[in-house]
Amino acid sequence: MSCGKHHDSGNCVCDILSEIVAAQNDVLSDCNTSCEQSIGDLLGDTGGSGRDTVPVLLYCKGNCKPFKGFGARRDSIGDIKASFFFRVKDVDDDCCATLELLRDPEDKCDDPSSPVEQKTGNLKATGICISVDLNCFCHVTCLPAITALS
Repeated sequence: MSCGKHHDSGNCVCDILSEIVAAQNDVLSDCNTSCEQSIGDLLGDTGGSGRDTVPVLLYCKGNCKPFKGFGARRDSIGDIKASFFFRVKDVDDDCCATLELLRDPEDKCDDPSSPVEQKTGNLKATGICISVDLNCFCHVTCLPAITALS
């Protein structure tokens, strides 16, 4: 897979996430494998419909471990949630991204220790967003496109 067919910032993770944002905003794409397959599914190229999100996992440079984000809803600051799964909301020209935590509403573990411990059967948007510098990541994994917004 190439790193982002429509972007060339010099940062592979930034380029892929920029492409996902573009796809999520209904930009046409001719992708067919891996992250590109998920983008194609999102756009309905392979028969998908009603999907609005490509869930991603990010891996930190250096230790190459999955990145876990933390946050709280505005109305429940004491109820901190964590997730390894994100919906890309925006990527700017400096490779700063806004990511929304995705969680299965039935997952009662607020702080999973690995992505395989977090329920993913029904990932939904949480409204909890974080800002990250995409230059801190060396790898992105895309999951199949889903309907996360309700």
